[in-house]
Amino acid sequence: MDILSDLATGFAVALTPMNLALVLAGCFFGTLMGALPGIGPINGIAILLPLAYSFGLEPASAIILLAGVYYGAEYGGRISSILLNVPGDAGAIMTTLDGHPMAKRGEGGRALALSAVSSFAGSMGALLLLIILAPILTRLAVTFGPAEFVALMVFALCCLASMVGSRPVKTVIGTIIGLALATVGVDSGTGVLRFSFGLTNLFDGVDFLVVVIGMFAISEILLLVEHHYGGNGKVDKVSKSFVKVADLVAVRWVVLRSTVVGFVIGVLPGTGASVASAVAYGTEKRLAGEDNEFGEGDIRGLAAPEAANNAAAVGSMVPMLTLGIPGSGTTAILLGALLLFDVTPGPLLFSQQPDIAWGLIASMFIGNIALLVLNLPLVGIFVRMLSVRQAYLVPVIVMLTFVGIYSIHGASFDLFFMILLGVFGFILRKLDFSLAPVILGLVLGSVLEDNLRRALSMSAGDWSILFHNGVTISLWAFSVLVLVMPLMMAWRKRRRAALLQSEAPQA
Repeated sequence: MDILSDLATGFAVALTPMNLALVLAGCFFGTLMGALPGIGPINGIAILLPLAYSFGLEPASAIILLAGVYYGAEYGGRISSILLNVPGDAGAIMTTLDGHPMAKRGEGGRALALSAVSSFAGSMGALLLLIILAPILTRLAVTFGPAEFVALMVFALCCLASMVGSRPVKTVIGTIIGLALATVGVDSGTGVLRFSFGLTNLFDGVDFLVVVIGMFAISEILLLVEHHYGGNGKVDKVSKSFVKVADLVAVRWVVLRSTVVGFVIGVLPGTGASVASAVAYGTEKRLAGEDNEFGEGDIRGLAAPEAANNAAAVGSMVPMLTLGIPGSGTTAILLGALLLFDVTPGPLLFSQQPDIAWGLIASMFIGNIALLVLNLPLVGIFVRMLSVRQAYLVPVIVMLTFVGIYSIHGASFDLFFMILLGVFGFILRKLDFSLAPVILGLVLGSVLEDNLRRALSMSAGDWSILFHNGVTISLWAFSVLVLVMPLMMAWRKRRRAALLQSEAPQA
């Protein structure tokens, strides 16, 4: 009953005229950002964040707007994936495999409608899991002290390093860059200046908004200028988007399984929608056996990644809201947005500021219904948006980023620093680095340092406090496990390949 009462409180917040308008605006803007190839949820939120801050929105209203952009972009990413074979973001890559073949054989409307319903089902299922799990995790996290949080954040960083696939070294380097940025400014414990290079603008540390806008939005602009793709793609005429009951019946278990898979993977720090959609697609392909057309327009191959990536987007909110640890690069920016508004995510958020926590969850229910309504009859509008030329798109993004950053402090230093970080982010992306670890390192760095300092203060400098009970020891053990497991699996794979190779001549 407590959950229902809390949820009612959340709906009372989310259904105010202002917040309702922000939900709808965020969903529409997010769908647009997700549909435009290469923009995606991170850049969409990065562009809107300084504007939300400078407009003086209430914390609950700002996070409702930004979260609307997040799951709106997850919906929008499928449009360009299906029609252009160009994913709007990383989470929509798997959608291209079966969505685009359906569009090529004249079933674009059917593919868009089915993917919209799958996204809706995945999000709503994950929201129910979020409502069930969030209070449980919150009660557990309330018992955590500084030592437990240090171990938990190290575990999150280890997950990030081991689960970003084929680029663990680059992920570690990106995380170290983020942690280094978090140390800039006056040391709150000793008063010593760190890495400020005598620049007074850096005495208070690097501004989170400047880093986010520079690393993501400015580097994205440079990439758009370089490539000139996407906006000039030819979009075929799309038939009316009506979903068939037979299709829904055929994919009902696929959507259910993919929702659970996406939610679980989304909860793990450092994974995100791209991993969730890939795992869900692979699982359904294996379960289908020989009787499938995966890769040639199978509706199961379309429904699985769409349900999973939207469920993962909701799942990544769980560690952010209950533990104060982002589950993905996008939630790292949302976490930074909450900190900007003097809201501390974590176990006490649900008890001390229930209007923000439950208002956000309730707004996600409303937003998903709005997105389903927007995406079925109004899909033609978003399709026409795909034809926007880069020559018009780039100046608009540049204007929003520069106005947004300058409106925060009115300092030209922020603009120059943003451009510098943008060029640095562009170079990192050209070198095939992911920028998400940088932001995760930046967000977690200061929190990790604060908790480590508190833990050592409590123990009078005795480092054994970090291993003083079963929770901390378990978290350290899991950290080692997630680092070692991929190395062991790679070693076993190489060993098996070597054995097969040595046996081949004898056969």
